[in-house]
Amino acid sequence: MSKPLRLIWPAAAASCLAAWPLRVAEAQVVEHAKETVTDTTRRPIALDEVVVAASRIEESLLKSPVTVEKLTARDLRLAPAPSFFEAIENVKSVQVITPSLGFKVINARGFANTTNVRFAQLVDGIDNQAPHIGGPIGNALGSSDLDIASVEIVPGTAAALYGLNAINGLANFSTKSPFTSEGLSLQQKTGVNHLGDASSPAKLYSETSLRYARALGTRWAFKLNGTYTRGYDWIANDQTDLFPQGNATAGLPGGPANPAYDPVNGYGNESSNRSTLSLGGKSYAVARTGYLEKDVVDYRLRNLKADAAVHFRPHARTELAYTYRVAELDNVYQRSNRFRLQDYVLQQHALAFTTPTVQARAYLTRESTGRSYNLRSMAENLDRSYKPDAQWNRDYTAAWNAAVQAGQSVADAHATARAAADAGRLQPGTAAFRQKLRELQDINNWDQGAALRVRADLLHAEAQADLGRALRNHLLPRLPAFLDLRAGLDHRTYVIVPDGNYFINPNPKKDQFSNLTYSKTGGFVQAGARVWHDAVRLTATLRADKNDYFRLRLNPRFTAVVSPTPRHNFRLSYQSGYRFPSLFEGFSNVNSGQVKRIGGLRVMSDGVFENSYLRSSIDAFNAAVTAAVNANTSSASAAEKRRLAIENNKGLLRRNPYSYLRPEQIRSLEVGYKAALLPQGRLLLDVDFYYNRYRDFIAQVEAYVPKTNNPDSAAIYLSNRATQNRYRLWTSSQTQVYNYGGSAGLRYELRGGYLAGANVTYARLDRAESGDGLEDGFNTPRWMYNLNLGNENAYRGLGFGINYRWQASYYSQTFLVTGTVPAYATLDAQLSYHLTKPNVRLKVGATNLLNRYYESFLGGPSVGGLYYAAVSYGLN
Repeated sequence: MSKPLRLIWPAAAASCLAAWPLRVAEAQVVEHAKETVTDTTRRPIALDEVVVAASRIEESLLKSPVTVEKLTARDLRLAPAPSFFEAIENVKSVQVITPSLGFKVINARGFANTTNVRFAQLVDGIDNQAPHIGGPIGNALGSSDLDIASVEIVPGTAAALYGLNAINGLANFSTKSPFTSEGLSLQQKTGVNHLGDASSPAKLYSETSLRYARALGTRWAFKLNGTYTRGYDWIANDQTDLFPQGNATAGLPGGPANPAYDPVNGYGNESSNRSTLSLGGKSYAVARTGYLEKDVVDYRLRNLKADAAVHFRPHARTELAYTYRVAELDNVYQRSNRFRLQDYVLQQHALAFTTPTVQARAYLTRESTGRSYNLRSMAENLDRSYKPDAQWNRDYTAAWNAAVQAGQSVADAHATARAAADAGRLQPGTAAFRQKLRELQDINNWDQGAALRVRADLLHAEAQADLGRALRNHLLPRLPAFLDLRAGLDHRTYVIVPDGNYFINPNPKKDQFSNLTYSKTGGFVQAGARVWHDAVRLTATLRADKNDYFRLRLNPRFTAVVSPTPRHNFRLSYQSGYRFPSLFEGFSNVNSGQVKRIGGLRVMSDGVFENSYLRSSIDAFNAAVTAAVNANTSSASAAEKRRLAIENNKGLLRRNPYSYLRPEQIRSLEVGYKAALLPQGRLLLDVDFYYNRYRDFIAQVEAYVPKTNNPDSAAIYLSNRATQNRYRLWTSSQTQVYNYGGSAGLRYELRGGYLAGANVTYARLDRAESGDGLEDGFNTPRWMYNLNLGNENAYRGLGFGINYRWQASYYSQTFLVTGTVPAYATLDAQLSYHLTKPNVRLKVGATNLLNRYYESFLGGPSVGGLYYAAVSYGLN
């Protein structure tokens, strides 16, 4: 029989020795020893927690080589959030943005956006992203509350081990085993939101979940899960004018009276829907009227998801499991534009094989966007369906001239002209409007309709082996037990069925509608050693990845954990990571509002970078031309005034300095300290600091190409929308991007079962150059903090949980809107009651209890309070 390694520690630490997992010398098995003590209420306190995500092996949370946060089953029960997924928002180092009631986006350490391709989200180690998006749609395909066992979050680059473009971190949701969690569980949540909302009356929310699991002897087990969610989404109705200066030189203010009025959540009136009209000797920017978001979207929320799993254990420590997941949803989703996802379907088949030496997974994820559509394209094509732009401009001009001749003021003449040009316009809510919306929803060309019709697959296979254990068992029995050797290999292929609007096959030797594939292969080797009686743990990892369009890239990782006593642990890590362009970044081919968004790989954008000018400089140029024309009081003709203005201001134009995509690279240094303090380790302290350097940061740039080969004529062509091709391109930054920050957290086990916690997070961006035409999209508050208190059994089965969260204002930069997101705070609270016979838990609670509406990012919805009651049967 194997004997555990003997560790010698100072006497003061000896009492907690059993709290830490020890490596068995011969078998190299991690034992989970837990020390428990009893306070005056006889409540046991577990000092040790085990995590997997940080190193892909089981290890003590205290001795993790990088920062890792964990939500246990107890944490999830105490959380005042309506589900485990919402509870993640209160975790240290984590930022969550809310594009929709049913779609939250997890991020850490900066560069947040509504499609976070830098943060991986796994369920039992299996990526649950939507393939063409490159990120998950919230928890649409994830686990239900009834089946979740724990959540682990690594808020920092994990690419050296996972290679999943996880350069900002990852979250792994572990589910319950049907061998150990059997029986029937039911849960019903009922709630209400939109209280006090000027845009909507109160709406009901409902979520029904079921789980059934059974072990058939010692070898076979299965489980079934199903969840049906219904509700009414948060509404995005920000009517702030994005172009208030559009007619300032003509003496007109911004806002609804601005002829170029472009509200944040109004669509069909963006820059590409504007024209410059010469009226009364002056130049005016005039936009089509467009529609508000609430006019063109159905905010009803629906998510039906289910999974089934069969587990087989031929031996006690060997397991083979097959899992099938499916989800169908109606939701609002946001990328550069906002979308209505309707009849959207995700499916996943997964096979996992686990032994003490080998872990292997293979899975296939299938995606179909159903009858989804683009809100912006829907609005602008609703406008154009009754009158094309050219005719609308002619009608506007004629009506303006007539109104001025009749003695109206300039501002009143613009209002009269808009009303005349809009005659016959489809009105929201009418039968004709709804019929046209349905027609455009099925036209798969955003110059004419709004349909999002994408089908995509993701195929992934991976395996990792404990080489040290295998060698000791078979070839080198005397290999020292303190050495740990591991290796892994993975391959991923994306398959897109081109729709002709969102994706095409760019290979000139193939039809543009033939399937597009995009693959990556990678692997890692890792060596570790535990020295000085386990007081120091060192690891070195080297990962290699090869993408179809890029050469081999290497990612090293070095970590050290120093534990002078089992309760005090210092960690240091240095690692690098590469992020290859996602499908959308590399291959998109979207005609979107007369601006074509194309991928940054050369196969998609050959020649565009070399011949284009930055939109930022074109906007400045055209604004200067308009101002010069409007300030010119000479008797010259309008055409001559404009020619002179173009000639005098063409020096403002700037050629596009960017080029084709390169893999994004991060170098990250992290230090941290984690300690269990006070008797029985009741106080857990965790502090970390990181410094990141990005190179070839992947971002977007908008650049236009004049329809001329003569550079001397470029200014003339760029002054007229009709004589230029407009592009939004994915590219790589030319400057290095620096990002640093840190966090600190306290968790205190009070007597009587009370758990108190506090955490604070700091994040900051430092760039060498700004104003370069790129969207850096740091989009992260400098400060965030959480305060929480809870007890599962404060009095005779009655429990409670309270969380207060605050985050500072921050600068948000996206192509939809740029500006400052105001600071906000939320108070979440819940009361619970546990009836042991029958096993029923009752819970009433609220997120944003005080119902103070806020926006987590600009252009997104206003989020108010959600008040709910939940009844759970058989939940364990």
